[in-house]
Amino acid sequence: MSTVASKTAALPARFGRAPRIRAHLRKDKSTGLPRPPVNIVTREFAPCRLEDHYYNTLQDDLMYMTYHHEHLPRPPPRQIRLKFDPNDPYSKNRHNPSVGGSQIGKKPPPPSTASNVIKLEKIVVHTMVKEALQSKSNLLGAIIAMRALTGENHKAGGRHAVDGIQIVKGKKSVGGWIRPGVPVGVKVELKGPSMYEFISSLVEFVLPRLREFNGVVLPPQSSSVNTPSAVSGVVSFGLPPQAMGFFPQIEVNQDAYPKMYGMHIHFVTNATGVGAENRARALVSGFQIPFIRR
Repeated sequence: MSTVASKTAALPARFGRAPRIRAHLRKDKSTGLPRPPVNIVTREFAPCRLEDHYYNTLQDDLMYMTYHHEHLPRPPPRQIRLKFDPNDPYSKNRHNPSVGGSQIGKKPPPPSTASNVIKLEKIVVHTMVKEALQSKSNLLGAIIAMRALTGENHKAGGRHAVDGIQIVKGKKSVGGWIRPGVPVGVKVELKGPSMYEFISSLVEFVLPRLREFNGVVLPPQSSSVNTPSAVSGVVSFGLPPQAMGFFPQIEVNQDAYPKMYGMHIHFVTNATGVGAENRARALVSGFQIPFIRR
């Protein structure tokens, strides 16, 4: 021990210089790049303008607009009778729907409190490529365009919850040209700062430059408010293929992509119950996305 201590003390001091490399970093077999010994997770390096806008301004306005005061406690939910007796061994494993039908459109919204103010959970962007039915390689252009547009990659930045660009496959046979398991498109889920960056590019660069886009078309006033889509709290609309070329990430090098693809955008919120879609539209309109009724 004394010998080791004397050798350590005899080493010259290295002031202002990096320490000696004791062991080289291991290289990743797939990429050949050095792999750090610890998991590196990227964090926010700058404040998000739209996220601050929601928490500083939009959240209070939505609380005021959607607040419903309940001075009495809610009555217990009505027990819906099942079609078959669940204790009957002859109908135990049979599909047992309720007599009153589906109650999803009659579910009341949760009580209005400061903890459940409507907010944006994620944005889902997906596109369909019909040419992928003949060859899977035709999906490559859509994958590259979506990756450049959203900046998302599988487990990028050490975030294990990020799935990146996902390939959408057919679930059932449709008309004989879509079969189960056949790739038909790509999609990506945006959360956190990347979600707000996508909204910023959408409302500042894309929507103002679309000549035939006057706003997201609202359903007629006579439409039912108890449908599953009306109580889901999701706002969806589509954009034509030329809209992809208006994104700054694509416009800077548009010749690198074989073609432009149309897309569907879904704003998924935490709103549930009757009137959830109207509350979701109020949230989305706060991010300067227009709506129009024809």
